[in-house]
Amino acid sequence: MVSDLSKMIEQVSREKGVDPRVLITALEEAVKAAARKKHGPDYELEVSYNEEAGEVEVFEFKEVVEKVVNEHLEVSFEEAKQLDPESEIGDSLGIKMDTNTFGRIAAQSAKQVIMQRLKEAERDIVYDDFKDRRGEIINGIVQRFDRGAIIVNLGRTEAELPVKEQVPREPYKQGDRIRAYILEIRQFSRGPQIILSRTHPNFVAALFENEVPEIAEGIVEIVQVAREPGSRSKIAVKSRDSDVDPVGACVGMKGRRVQAVVQELRGEKIDIVPFDGDPAKFICNALAPAEITRVIVDENNRSMEVVVADDQLSLAIGKKGQNVRLASRLTGWRLDVVGETAYNKNLKDGYRSLLDLTGVGEKMATDLHAEGFGSAEDISRASVTDLIDVVDIDEERARALIREADAYVARKRAQGILPPDSQEKEITPPAPVENSDAEDSSEPE
Repeated sequence: MVSDLSKMIEQVSREKGVDPRVLITALEEAVKAAARKKHGPDYELEVSYNEEAGEVEVFEFKEVVEKVVNEHLEVSFEEAKQLDPESEIGDSLGIKMDTNTFGRIAAQSAKQVIMQRLKEAERDIVYDDFKDRRGEIINGIVQRFDRGAIIVNLGRTEAELPVKEQVPREPYKQGDRIRAYILEIRQFSRGPQIILSRTHPNFVAALFENEVPEIAEGIVEIVQVAREPGSRSKIAVKSRDSDVDPVGACVGMKGRRVQAVVQELRGEKIDIVPFDGDPAKFICNALAPAEITRVIVDENNRSMEVVVADDQLSLAIGKKGQNVRLASRLTGWRLDVVGETAYNKNLKDGYRSLLDLTGVGEKMATDLHAEGFGSAEDISRASVTDLIDVVDIDEERARALIREADAYVARKRAQGILPPDSQEKEITPPAPVENSDAEDSSEPE
C-alpha cells in the first residue's frame, strides 16, 4: 500500500466528486477481497483504514487455545504470549497481516472492487444531481445517435432525446449544441437514465420563463400551453399585477423576447393569448386574429358554437384546422366554428322545424327557441320536465310533442336532410398541459 494513501483518497474524492468515506469503505472492501483471494475464506478477518498511518490495516483474529486444531482460526497459548504477554486462554487475538504478501491477482481483485464502488458512487451522485431537476431546460452536446434517439453529453453524464420527443425536421449532427427539457429521470442498476424532450408543451413555457423576468418572478403566469411541435404554439398568460401587461411582457421590446423563443424553436410560430376567466372571452382571445361575431355556450357538454363572419371563417379555422384545434386544446372546450350565413340558415331551418310540429305556433316556437330548444331535434332530446318548465303544457302534451319530434327527426334523417348524429363537434379538448403533446386527429368540418 502506498504511504501517501490519504492524499490519493483526497485527490480522487475531489476529481470524481465522491465522498471520501465512500472511497475508504470501497478500499476496505477491496483489501478484504484481496485477502480472501490470497488466503481463502477460512480466516476471520477485519479490515480498517488507519487515518493517522495512512494505510489500510488487515487483522486476522484467532482464538488462544492450549492445543491448535485449526491453524487458520486458532493460535497456541505460547505463541499468543509472544505476541501479547497479557493473552489468556479463550481470548480472541488480532494479528496484523502483511498486505504486501497478497500478490498480483489479489491486487487486481482489489482494483476491480474499487472501480466498481467508484462507478456506483458516481451514478448515485448523478441521480441525486438530476432527480429534482425535472422540468428544467438543460444544455448539452450531441454525442451520437442510437436507433434514431439522440444521445446528449451533459458533462458528467449522458441523456437521451427519444425519437418521439424530437421535433420533425430538426436536423442535428454530432458535436451540435442542443437545448432540451428534462422530461424524466429514471434510476436503473446501470445508472440513471435522463430523458429529454423538445416537443413537450412545457418546453415552450420553460423557454419563456428563461426569457421573461416577470414570469420567473411570478408576476406573469403561463396558464396553459397548446402546441403542435415545429409548426405552432399558443400560450395563455395572465398577470398578477394590473400594471403589467402579460402579453407585452412576453413579447418584449421590439419582440425580442418572443423572437428568442421562436429562434430556439427553429421558427415555430407562437401566439400569446391573454387569459380570461370568462370562457367565451377566452375563446375569442384564443381564436385571434379572427373576429368573433357570436358565441353560444353549452356548459353541460362543455362545448361552444363560435360564429364568425363568412370572410373570417378560414382565418378562424386555420390551415388544416390548426387554429381552432389549438384554441380548443388551450381552453379545454369543444369548438364548432361556423360562418354567419350557415349559422343564420341553421337558425331559420331549426325554427321552421319547430313550426312543423303539431300545435307549435310562433309564440311557442319563440319561447322554445329562447330557452335553447332551437329545433325539432332539440325537442326530441328533451325530457318531459324540460318542456313543462319552458312552455305552458301538461305532461301528456309534452310526451306527445317529444314523440312527434322523434318521428320528424327520423324522417328527415331517412331523407338525408339531417346527418346521422348532428351533435358531433369539431374538436375534442385535450388532456392537461403535462399530457397535451398527445396526438389529436380530429379536424374541423
